[in-house]
Amino acid sequence: MYRLTAALILALAAAPAFAGVTVIRNDAAFPEGPAVIDGTLYYAEYGGNVVSRYDGKTSEVLATIDGCGPSAVIPFQGDLLVTCYDSGTFARVTLKGKLVGSVDKDTDGKPFLGPNDFAADGKGGVYMTASGPWESAPIVGKVYHINASGAAKMVADDLHYANGLVMSADGERLYVNESEAGRVISFAVAPDGSLSDRRLFVRVAQVDEGSGPGAYPDGIKLGPDGNFYVGQYSSGRIVVVTPEGELVKVVEVPSPAAPNLAFAPDGKAIYVMAVDDTSNPPYRGTVYRVDLE
Repeated sequence: MYRLTAALILALAAAPAFAGVTVIRNDAAFPEGPAVIDGTLYYAEYGGNVVSRYDGKTSEVLATIDGCGPSAVIPFQGDLLVTCYDSGTFARVTLKGKLVGSVDKDTDGKPFLGPNDFAADGKGGVYMTASGPWESAPIVGKVYHINASGAAKMVADDLHYANGLVMSADGERLYVNESEAGRVISFAVAPDGSLSDRRLFVRVAQVDEGSGPGAYPDGIKLGPDGNFYVGQYSSGRIVVVTPEGELVKVVEVPSPAAPNLAFAPDGKAIYVMAVDDTSNPPYRGTVYRVDLE
């Protein structure tokens, strides 16, 4: 077990908004991009260049990828794909922690700039965002479709720091966070994986005034309740909206940033990846389990 800091103990005890919040770890190094596979939580630790896992009792390092800057994981053909934000690649790691390959260019031979997050396409492939430079001035974010053979084709560009993404329940639209624009957009998905019909879905600061004008959507997941759960790097608020873009509720954790999340197998809780020190490497963070009922 990991020891709780005095500050976290006081925050959890004093704030009724944090009822149902359990600390799994409070010494993670910028936890990000989680996925639950067969009941086990897998997540990236950007600040530690590791992928970790939690089996419901203990957390341990699954794999170390030097220089990677991992920001997300996703199951892929019995293995894991890992975005390597710093090295401009995505890696493939077995569930036993062995690095078995990496890709650094798309199908046109162009390098990736800031690979960030993944979403399954429901057909054996994966969508991946590449954000561009951190705190970007140029609007150069992209979305790629990775087919079953591992080849990545660019399917959308000119996104203002493309970040978290998720498919709709019917597989007809892909939702993508544009972090620097403070909004979530969506695309129509064609049978070949290509994207079109770019539309605004929600501006986070407008749908949830509590997120403030600096709302910075990071990760996004589709819940078993059919609603979208939007994590933020700008606050410890998970904003929950309907498919029509209406606010349902806000889930809070006692950390200044809650960039990403994953659902527990029973759908009754979420694992929240949070960052407590957003200024100093390795960006110490906390992994929470938050009850939804």
